Amino acid sequence: MERLIAMRDLVQEDVRDRGLRADPVSNLISAYPDDFRLACQSIAETKDPSIAVVTGFFISDAQPPAGETDGPLGALFLARALSPLGIRVTLVTDGFCYQALKAGVEACALKNVAMVRLPSFEDSSRLAPESYWQTFSESAGRVTHLIAIERPGPSHTLESVLGQPGATDDTREEFIREVLSRHHDRCQTMRGRDVTHLMSPAHYLFEMAPRQNPKVVTLGVGDGGNEIGMGKIRWEIIRRNVAGGAQIACRVPVDHLIVCGISNWGAYALGAGIRLLLGHAPAEDLFDPNRERDLLRIMVEGGPLVDGVLAVPSITVDGLSFERYAEPLERLRELAGLTHNDGEY
Repeated sequence: MERLIAMRDLVQEDVRDRGLRADPVSNLISAYPDDFRLACQSIAETKDPSIAVVTGFFISDAQPPAGETDGPLGALFLARALSPLGIRVTLVTDGFCYQALKAGVEACALKNVAMVRLPSFEDSSRLAPESYWQTFSESAGRVTHLIAIERPGPSHTLESVLGQPGATDDTREEFIREVLSRHHDRCQTMRGRDVTHLMSPAHYLFEMAPRQNPKVVTLGVGDGGNEIGMGKIRWEIIRRNVAGGAQIACRVPVDHLIVCGISNWGAYALGAGIRLLLGHAPAEDLFDPNRERDLLRIMVEGGPLVDGVLAVPSITVDGLSFERYAEPLERLRELAGLTHNDGEY
């Protein structure tokens, strides 16, 4: 348990001061402190788990416009960490990220990892959520867990805000006053740029997953408040902590939410935690910064992918130098290493 807590705390550093814990008491980090452990346990304790990882965030103002490096690299890490253990992994993304992920999968020779290309926004406009799920299911097959990593989700509407536990008349007044109707139910960047029409509505999958029989468990990994899963946190909390949070806060919840400083970090910790619980020591190259840099370069060149902050193709994530970005990897390797006292997590 202690090592899982240490993993969680390590990746929850608000490295870019986005306001994940601006309010020292009630914030995005403190909202669901047990969810990281529960997410790891949910997968580790499921018989014959099969996970689908949805990623890809389109940066429309980049040169060239492309998917960002945060998300796909973490999704590939989960595939590298879990597929050798016999866990079925399917990577799910839009056309703009598909080639980058494919290049990463091929570079790692992950022959048992499947890939699913989501329908475009235009094609999806003709599909009801039920049909969207069916189309996905026909490609992905059996899924026990659905994971979103750095995947934008639609913002709140008045109905969704008032449907959250603890909503009051003050909540209603604040939402009506601060969020214009044209910003309701829209996928947005941290700066409030609307990318709804540029991406497949993957949130349909997370809305349909609880309706399946058996129910598909949902996980969300995000670092800004606008990603799928953040709807689990009350709108007022994101509004109070994140600049522009009132407008961009995602309304789509998940069963287990992992809030982290960089979304890829959350994926690294999730993979490490699951392997720890299953009794598997870190593979030789899993937490190797040099290997991670090589894979990022392959994906940037094969995509292209762009740094979401710098808005250009770069072997970086969220504007950090690669050295700073990769700092948690070595510590995660240490935390994930098995010891003689391997019952104490």
